[in-house]
Amino acid sequence: MFEAFNSRRDEVVSVLSELRQHAQKVGADTLAGRVEHEQIQKLEEDRFHLVVVGEFNHGKTSLVNALLGEAALPVGVTPTTAVIHHVHHADEPEVSLHHADGSLSELPFEELQKFAVKSGDEDEEGASPDGEIVHIDVGYPAELLRERIVLVDTPGVNDLCLQRADITYKYIPQSDAVLFVIDAAQPLTESERLFLRDRLIGQSRDKIIFVVAKVDIWSDDERVEALDYVSNELGKLLEGPVIFPVSAQLALAGEREASGMTALVRHLTAFLAEERGRIVLDNAMGEGLEAVRCLAHGIDARRRAAKMTRDEIERRIGRIQVDLEGQEGSVDERRAAIREDVAAIRAWVRRDLDRFVDDVIRQLPAIIESSEVDDLRMHLASFLETTFVGWAEQETSEVARALEELAEKTVALMRDSAHETARRLSEGAHGDVTTPDIRVDTFGYDLGVAALFSVGMGMVFTNAMLGMLMAGAAPVLAYYLKGRVEVQTREKAREQAAVALREAAAKVAPKIDEMVTDFQTRLDSWVVEAGKEVHRELLDVLQSASKERASRQPDAERTATECDELTAELDELRGKLEQLRAALWGAPADALR
Repeated sequence: MFEAFNSRRDEVVSVLSELRQHAQKVGADTLAGRVEHEQIQKLEEDRFHLVVVGEFNHGKTSLVNALLGEAALPVGVTPTTAVIHHVHHADEPEVSLHHADGSLSELPFEELQKFAVKSGDEDEEGASPDGEIVHIDVGYPAELLRERIVLVDTPGVNDLCLQRADITYKYIPQSDAVLFVIDAAQPLTESERLFLRDRLIGQSRDKIIFVVAKVDIWSDDERVEALDYVSNELGKLLEGPVIFPVSAQLALAGEREASGMTALVRHLTAFLAEERGRIVLDNAMGEGLEAVRCLAHGIDARRRAAKMTRDEIERRIGRIQVDLEGQEGSVDERRAAIREDVAAIRAWVRRDLDRFVDDVIRQLPAIIESSEVDDLRMHLASFLETTFVGWAEQETSEVARALEELAEKTVALMRDSAHETARRLSEGAHGDVTTPDIRVDTFGYDLGVAALFSVGMGMVFTNAMLGMLMAGAAPVLAYYLKGRVEVQTREKAREQAAVALREAAAKVAPKIDEMVTDFQTRLDSWVVEAGKEVHRELLDVLQSASKERASRQPDAERTATECDELTAELDELRGKLEQLRAALWGAPADALR
């Protein structure tokens, strides 16, 4: 199945490489670099991430070993000491340890068991001190991994609702597929149902594959009845659940077909190659077609420049550079306005957080008084985390809207400025140049707008923003309320809950500042670049024309012929991309233009 994806990817990379070379011919070096770094390299380096999730002792790591074809990873590791494993392809087994302080250390593969069992002083919520292990990278020569798949084996826990925040809010949302492992001996525990309903289905509904592990414990009759039960129960949570019964033990013994592993891998590779891979390729080709349209304008500019003398071109370049320098004042004004708006957003989010914590603490006494102590011990932490998640979801949504409005306002102002610059540069040419005007196009600028939203707002519209908040709050709530401190009385519960909420808020507040500031930095950088973009695209072509003019006498007719040839080549590249894109989705090429 990956053969088809790899073949398609190679075809797309080949056409994009031709497009990059074409941009260099035209003299559009900036665009050529963009095609190389943002499209070709991304296609060549991207990986499919498969996250494996399950409760402790449900056969999760055994399943990973079965996928690898050998017992490569240690099993039977306790929930409180397990570490996340990233397993990727390597020609020889290798292990590297990633520490909390950012350092990296190598480890003989044979010693992996020791580090998986005891990873230092890491606590059950993954909050490890500097220098301790955050995750382990494992390279292994497994055939499945050769297809650019990275397996992420997450630590099992006794209750999925107590899952580490970085897994729930970072690894899972950023994954390409999730293998949710269910134990055949106790299919669908209450904590599994709650985790699926409250945490997983909402963010990953379309990429969950359910694996019922250890099915070799069932008789044939039990197998039919149990799988019907699992299917019916999962069907209450989401439509059309994809379920595979698997025996890792049989698979590791060499009976892969009977184990169910062959069917699982076949479906998994088809899903990654067809569903996820198709999206990756489509995005790359869409960006390629945008670059084609930009290059068409560049060829037109080159054609018009051929009618100028070198002195006229140099004067034109000089006017553009002077105009570019004159843009600095308006750009600085835009940047100052962004800083003011972002400061206001940070202030009201901080205020909202303080009000939320105060409101919950005021309501806690009544909630605690109406609850049994045993219920408080069992469920207070989950209640507070759920409450915190609810607030965080609403708040991040409001922050997203505010940042989006700020970005849209900035984009509108900068776009108006770009079109005004284009008009001014075009009109200004008539004073110096008696030959036909070079049409200034803002398409390169518009590409920058798209890049802004894909890099900046993309963060807002995914779970990354929520994940950063909960990665700070969840471990604090867990420390105070998930067994570390015994909840023996209602008074003790009130004290601990209030402390936990305030500590969690103290962790979350800097995260909010960090995220909003990160967006400000991205928007600020974009404003600086966008202020230069209209000038840069035109300067690329004119400077290229000037260099050519220095090396040979101008020949408008020959240049016109060259431009005709470049246009024909570009039309051919456009056709190739449109045909590849149409074949990807099974639609006529015209339907995707």
